Amino acid sequence: MSGLLAGKKLLITGVITDQSIAFTVARLAQEQGATVVLTGFGRMSLVERIAKRLPAPAPVIELDVTNREQLASLADRVREHVDGLDGVVHSIGFAPASCLGGGFLDAPWEDVATAVHVSTFSYKSLAMATLPLMSPGGAIVGLTFDASVAWPVYDWMGVAKAGLESTSRYLAMHLGGQGIRSNLVAAGPLRTMAAKSIPGFEQFEEAWTKRAPLGWSLTDTEPTARTCVALLSDWFPATTGEIVHVDGGFHAVGS
Repeated sequence: MSGLLAGKKLLITGVITDQSIAFTVARLAQEQGATVVLTGFGRMSLVERIAKRLPAPAPVIELDVTNREQLASLADRVREHVDGLDGVVHSIGFAPASCLGGGFLDAPWEDVATAVHVSTFSYKSLAMATLPLMSPGGAIVGLTFDASVAWPVYDWMGVAKAGLESTSRYLAMHLGGQGIRSNLVAAGPLRTMAAKSIPGFEQFEEAWTKRAPLGWSLTDTEPTARTCVALLSDWFPATTGEIVHVDGGFHAVGS
């Protein structure tokens, strides 16, 4: 079998619809020769239905990244489908409504804690839950939205993403000795289900389509997914702790 990911076995989280970045990663990974296992949370029947739209069948495992028991049993449940993992994709984020849309100054700690647990700490949790399955050369790839600046309406999710970016660097440091890489992809705004849940997110859309040097499509998840696939491959063997921007170049230009 040929392809960038020929023979590799991947665990991919975050497939909710076929507009999900994670779905496109899974599709491209299969097309590039990988065996894919998916995780789902909540609406499992929906995830299983979406999984059938992939080029090849992909099993779906239930995973709540805040549930200790499910995390503890994850490796054994993955082993029911594959004998190990070469890569993991973290495409998970959530913040209660109070944490988004301009409520930064009023959001209570309980809601902020939920946002950080699901969107930040889960990156470390997923890495440790899958570590027993990983061998040297393995890769963990997560998705972020540039947290180097403050964005209107993004509020505490922006803080959570900043934490995610730092978490990835620390994982890179602590797992590097085992030959495991940790990198993030900072995508521009895409009309995924996650984006649609953020009040006022269209403010990002207008700015991006006008200012990105390469232009920017709000509906095309393929550029972001291709970058994830590349980072999961053997073509970035000495790259870890990195954030790769896939945003049409928006991050590089001033207003």
